[in-house]
Formats: sequence, C-alpha cells, structure tokens
Amino acid sequence: MMPGICWDRLLFSAKESVCKTWFPLARCWLDFESADIVIDASAGVFAARLLVPGPLVGGSSLDLLRGRWITDHGLLVTAIVVPAGGGVGSAGSICRRVRGRSGLISSSSG
Repeated sequence: MMPGICWDRLLFSAKESVCKTWFPLARCWLDFESADIVIDASAGVFAARLLVPGPLVGGSSLDLLRGRWITDHGLLVTAIVVPAGGGVGSAGSICRRVRGRSGLISSSSG
C-alpha cells in the first residue's frame, strides 16, 4: 500500500467518475453496485467493468471504462475520458431494459 492515500476516498471518487461518465451516454442513473473497480496503485490508473448493459458508443457496447487518478497536496482527482467518434445508441431503451431486468438503475440521484 502507498502511504498517505485514502483508499476509500479513491474508490468513491473513481465510482463517481464512472457514474458521471455513464449518465450523459445512457441518460439514466447507474447505481454504485453496477460496476466493479480495479485500481492500479503504481500506475495511477483504474478500470471499471460495467455489470449492466452499456450504451452504444462508436458502434460498440460500452462495457469497460478506463480512468486515471492522482493525489497531490491533499487533493485527489479521478477522471475518465470516452473518445469522441460515433453516436450514442438508443439510451432510453437501455435504461428501460436494465430497469426491467435487474432493477439496478434508479430514477433519482439518491
């Protein structure tokens, strides 16, 4: 473990980045339990595997998000970038399908 890193805050921030990346693409909320996060401490990166069907981005279903993180001077920052190129599929149908099958998507920011 790396000293000085608040791992619970890093995990929370990474999951927040996942949720904030998901919403504009799918136009519905993603629960925290709907993604598994793996953090690579030495490289300053993380990966999020979505546990629900993802929206179409660039013609492919989005099922993995990769991000970076850094901590310095008491600040912790996480970020995910989804490259441009290709439209988003039918977001409304994704939300209805996920809600109907697993109940993991909520309609409020809770």
